Amino acid sequence: MTPRSRSIVLGIALIGALIGALAAGGCSRPEPGRVLDEAKQAGRGPETFRHASEDYFHDMDRGVALTREEVAGRDMWLVWSGGNDRFWDDMTNFTFGAFDLLKSISSHPSQGYSRDTRWRYLGLLNEPCFEKPAGPDPQRFGLWLDQRAKDCPADPFENEQAYPGVRIGARGTTFANGAKLPVGSYYGYPTGIIGLRLFPNPAFDEKAAKAWDPQRYYTDPKYYNRADLVRPYRVGMACGFCHVGPSPIHPPRDPAHPQWPELSSTVGAQYMWVDRLFIHNASTPEGRQNFMFQLVHTFRPGTMDTSLVSTDNINNPRTMNALYDLTSRMGVARRIGEEKLAGGELNNRQLNDFVKTGALTQFYTPPDTVWTPHVLKDGADSVGVLGALNRVYLNIGLFSEEWLLHFNPILGGKAISPIELAVAQKNSSYWAATEAGTINMALFLLKATPPDHLSDAPGGAGFLADASTPAGAQVLDRGKVVFADTCARCHSSKAPPPPASLNLRNCAGPNYLACFMRYWKWTQTDEFKTQMRAVVKAPDFLAGNYLSSDARIPATLLRTNVCSPLATNALRGNIWDNFSSESYKTLPSVGAVTLNDPFTGERWQYRMPAGGRGYTRVPSLISVWSTAPFLLNNALGPFSEDPSVASRIQVFDASIEQLLWPEKRVHDDILGAKVPGTIDRTTERSQITVPEGFVPDALKPLQGFMHRYAPWLVGAGGDVTIGPAPRRMPVNLLANIQPLSETSDVGAKAEHAARLVGFALKLRSDLASVPEGATDADLGKTYADLVKPMLALSKCPDFVVNRGHYFGTAEFNNQAGLSADEQSFGQEPVLSDDDKRALIAFLKTF
Repeated sequence: MTPRSRSIVLGIALIGALIGALAAGGCSRPEPGRVLDEAKQAGRGPETFRHASEDYFHDMDRGVALTREEVAGRDMWLVWSGGNDRFWDDMTNFTFGAFDLLKSISSHPSQGYSRDTRWRYLGLLNEPCFEKPAGPDPQRFGLWLDQRAKDCPADPFENEQAYPGVRIGARGTTFANGAKLPVGSYYGYPTGIIGLRLFPNPAFDEKAAKAWDPQRYYTDPKYYNRADLVRPYRVGMACGFCHVGPSPIHPPRDPAHPQWPELSSTVGAQYMWVDRLFIHNASTPEGRQNFMFQLVHTFRPGTMDTSLVSTDNINNPRTMNALYDLTSRMGVARRIGEEKLAGGELNNRQLNDFVKTGALTQFYTPPDTVWTPHVLKDGADSVGVLGALNRVYLNIGLFSEEWLLHFNPILGGKAISPIELAVAQKNSSYWAATEAGTINMALFLLKATPPDHLSDAPGGAGFLADASTPAGAQVLDRGKVVFADTCARCHSSKAPPPPASLNLRNCAGPNYLACFMRYWKWTQTDEFKTQMRAVVKAPDFLAGNYLSSDARIPATLLRTNVCSPLATNALRGNIWDNFSSESYKTLPSVGAVTLNDPFTGERWQYRMPAGGRGYTRVPSLISVWSTAPFLLNNALGPFSEDPSVASRIQVFDASIEQLLWPEKRVHDDILGAKVPGTIDRTTERSQITVPEGFVPDALKPLQGFMHRYAPWLVGAGGDVTIGPAPRRMPVNLLANIQPLSETSDVGAKAEHAARLVGFALKLRSDLASVPEGATDADLGKTYADLVKPMLALSKCPDFVVNRGHYFGTAEFNNQAGLSADEQSFGQEPVLSDDDKRALIAFLKTF
C-alpha cells in the first residue's frame, strides 16, 4: 500500500477519535439538560435583558414608520445575539483554526483584505460611520478593527449602563499592567460589519493576557493555530448578518461604503462568500487545499448550509432568504398552513401568548393546531411563526452550552438527539429573553417587507415593457396568460377556489401527497386555466399577492437536486424535533426520483424516504427581478458583485433564460450532456489538516509514534493530514457519506454497519494498488471503482446541482428513463420562445 493510500485508511480510523476528543474538549461532557447558559450561571434572569427600542436604524428599510414595538423588533433583528459569541469562538477549534470571525472583521495587512475590499472579497456589508484602521488599536489589545468616525453619534447599544453585560469570568478585570477587560454591554460593541458584534472574552484572564501577541495572531500559524489560544474578544452574530443587503430600489452608490438609506434589513445576504468567510486563508494555496474549503466552496455566493454545524452529513447550501410581504404570506398560511403539534412541539410560544385581539389571534387553536408559513426550503419549520424565528437563534449558537451536547459539530460521527424547548426555557436566560422579544421582531417583519418593484428603482422603467403602448400592452397581456396557465398554480396566493369534488380537507400529514396530486391534475384542466386567467388579468392581481402558494411540492415533480428535501435535522428524534410538526413528521414518501452516477452519468432510481423528507416549499416571486441567480442553491445563473439595478437585471435575464431554456444551463465539464447539468467538483487536490496545536491532548502521546511509523499521516511538526481527495472529485461523494445508522431498527443498524465495513475493506484493497506518486487521474479512477459502495452509504446521492424546474419546456415532457412517480404528473404544454419572452416581461413587473 502506498503512503497516500495508507493516509486515507488510517485517516478514516483516526477521524472518529479526533472528533470525539475535540467535541469533549479533552474531558467528559455534562449530560444534556443539566447545563446552564452563561447568563444563568452569573445569576442573570431573562427579565434583566431589556430589549432596546432605540430608533438608530430609522433610515433603513425606506425610512418606514415603525411603532416602538416594531423598532424593538428591528433592533433585535440587527444587534441581539443572545450570548452566541461563546459558540462562534468555539467554532475556531471545531474547524481546526480554519474559521475565525475575529480575523474576518480585521484589516491587518496579512489578511489579504480590509474594510475597503471586504465587500468585494467577502460580500459583507460595512456598517456606516466606521473607517478603516490605520494600525493596531491599543484599546482593543492591538487588534486591527474598524474605527468609529468622529463625526458620527455613538452606537446606543454598546452602552454598558443601559444594557449591562453578563459579568462572568475575567470580564471586569484590571490586569497588573493596567489594561482592563470590560464587562461591556449585552449587545456588545459594533465591529464595523452589520450583524456582527464584539464581546469581551470571559476566558481572557491575566494568564491569557500575558500570552497574547496580536502581531503573531495575524502572522504566525504556530501561534494562532492552537486550541489553547485565548483571544481577548469573542464575536456574536445577529439575524441581520445573513439578511441585510443592498436595497434593490435604492442601491448604494458605493457598495463597499454604503449609507443606511441604501440598505434593507430583509433582502438577504445575496452577495456573501461563505467559503471565504469560513476559511480565513481561502486566498492561499494552503487554504484551497483544505477539504473544508472545497466543501464550502460549493456554497455559491448568497447561500449557506444551515445544517453545517449540527451536521446531518448532507452538503446542502441554500439561499439566505429575501423576506417579502409577510402580511400576505400569513394570509396564505391561514388558508393552507394548518399543522398539528404534539409532544415537545407544544412548548413553542404562539402569537396568542402575546396578542389577545385582532387578526394575529387566528393562527393558533389550543391545544394542538397552528397555521404557519414555512420558512425553510424543505418546509420543516412548521410549529408557528414565532417557533421558526426562535429556532434560528439556536442554530446560530444561542445556548450553545446545551446545543453542542446533542451532536458533534461540523464533522458528526455521534448520534444526534433533540434539543428540548422545555430545557431551554428552564436553563437559559438568553433563550427566555429571546422568546419574550420575537413577537416584536415578527411585528417588524410584518411591517417592513413590502415588494421592491423595478418601476420604483432608478432607471427601472427602462427595463420594463411600456404598458401605455399597444406593443407593450400586448406582450404583457400575453405574459399574463402564460403565467396563469403555467406558473400561477404554485406562484400565486390568489387563485380560483378548488371545487369541492377535489376533497382537499384533512390533507396534512399522511394524506398530503394524494391531495396534492388531485390538485395538480385539476390545474392541468381548461376549467382551472380559464378561471386563473381571469384572476391574473384583474387590475389588483399583484396587490397583496405573496406570489407563492407556500405549499410543499414533491421532488418527483420539481426534479431539482434532492439534497435539500432529504435533510434530516427536523425528523422525529433529531436535533430540531421540537420545531417540526406532527404533520411534517408524518408526510408520505413522494416515491422514486431519477439520479445520475457522478462518474458515468448513468441514470438510476432512488426512492425518497418518508417521515418529512421529499418536498420543497414554493419560493415567492416578489421582486424576482432582483433576486437572481435562481433555484434554492443559486446554481442557475451567473453571479455579479454589483448590486446596481442594471447589474441585477443583467443577472436576472441570464438566469431566467437558463430556467426557461434548459439547454442554456451550465453542464458538467467532464460528463457533458450525459448529466442534466453541472456537478460540484474539487478544484484542487485536498485533504483535512489538523494543525499540531489542535490535536487533542489525549492523542498527543501518540504523535511521536505515528510520525515514526506513519509519516504520511503525522508530519515532523505534529500536524495530522487526512487525505488526499483528487482534483475534480465530486465533493458530495465524500461529504454525504453517512457514518451512523439513523434508525432504531436493529436489523437496519446491522446492515448499515456491514456496508461500512465492506466499504472500508474495498477502500483498503483498491487503494493498495495505487502507484507511488499517483496523479489525480490515478486517484480518480480508484474512486470511480468505489462509487457504488459510496453511493450505498450516501445520505444524498444526487450530484447535479442545477437541474429541474422544467415547467413550460420540452424537457418536462422528456420522460424517458424517469420513474413512474415522476411520470405520474403527466405532460405539460411547451411554451414557444415568444411565450417565454412575454412571461419574462410580466415577471419583471413583480
